[in-house]
Amino acid sequence: MTHTEAPIVIVGGGLAAGTAASELREHGYDGPVTLIAEEPHLPYERPLLSKGYLLGNDELDSGLVHAADWYAEHDVEVRIGTRVEAIDPEAHTVTVDGAALSYRSLLLATGSRARHLAMADDSGVPLTYLRTSEDATALREQLRPGRRLGIVGGGWIGLEVAAAARQAGAEVVVLETLAQPLLNVLGEEVATIFADLHRRHGVDLRTGVKVESIERAADGARLGIAQGDPVEVDHLLVGIGAVPATELAEKAGLTLGNGIRTDARLRTSAPDVYAAGDVAEVDHPVLGRPVRVEHWDTAIQHGSVAAVNLAGGSQEVEALPYFFTDQYDLGMEYVGSPGPDGFDRVEIEGDVDALRFRVWWLRRERGGERVVAGMHVNDWDAIDEVRARVGTLLT
Repeated sequence: MTHTEAPIVIVGGGLAAGTAASELREHGYDGPVTLIAEEPHLPYERPLLSKGYLLGNDELDSGLVHAADWYAEHDVEVRIGTRVEAIDPEAHTVTVDGAALSYRSLLLATGSRARHLAMADDSGVPLTYLRTSEDATALREQLRPGRRLGIVGGGWIGLEVAAAARQAGAEVVVLETLAQPLLNVLGEEVATIFADLHRRHGVDLRTGVKVESIERAADGARLGIAQGDPVEVDHLLVGIGAVPATELAEKAGLTLGNGIRTDARLRTSAPDVYAAGDVAEVDHPVLGRPVRVEHWDTAIQHGSVAAVNLAGGSQEVEALPYFFTDQYDLGMEYVGSPGPDGFDRVEIEGDVDALRFRVWWLRRERGGERVVAGMHVNDWDAIDEVRARVGTLLT
């Protein structure tokens, strides 16, 4: 079999992988396509795992990129519960179940995995890391009155789970090492708004806290806190970030950074091998620097661009990073990426008390201030303006 007769192979079971498969057919590619997913599920979106599914508003099937019959009708071979063992870029093969499968072009959309906390893993306490549908199902069983949930980490996952838990009637304590949750992302002014929101809804949010020990206590967990009293909970969620799943790429000798390094067309250092979604660190042509983004919209954008290029086209990733969150009665959309240079000033417009406002993150440059990110809260007509203003220079 020559490379041109071999299938396009997509490795991954998330939104980037599923989008790439559907976009290949949408753009008219009629050659063979094989999608290989390690999880025993068809490709699915992950935002509902910490949002609608935990709240009981959505079922897991609502997150499927496509139902099973779509893949059959569009002649996309799907192998679920299957692990790719190795990649040979020179031979244009992947190893699956000990056998070599040739590819015309290859997309690595292996995503990321939850960052683990060794002291929690070694403790034997009832513990969840939220990454898969199985994780979400196990966690949802804990969100009920009479249960006390401990959350290590006050990032997006931690806060979204805290909101779902409180709405389900569970008690929640969040332990965050920084002075405010989301401090490095949002800055003090906006991070304080999120902290106040959760405290108003009954979350025991403790900031500037260092967890020194985790041990079994009856049927739950006891967390030792530096310079503070121990915290006892029935169940523990660790939400301290994610790490890109680069093992396959590393074994194959692909260039890595904070993920699999790609150019603006999602091409890796190996011919005909692309990367997309959480695992890809992309030379972003608009931002002018490498960026890796772990959000829903980026997975869609990458999947679409990858489909064009896998089939022989030439398209760049140009969309700015975008993400959203829903917590209690606060819904927001955020566009941009301040990057390593950060921001110098935050400007808030609107009524913070009424939870309807806009935020601009500004960085001083020669000639004025650059809008490096923007966000609206419950101002649903604002997203077009946010997108338009991010990147502009204010003089």
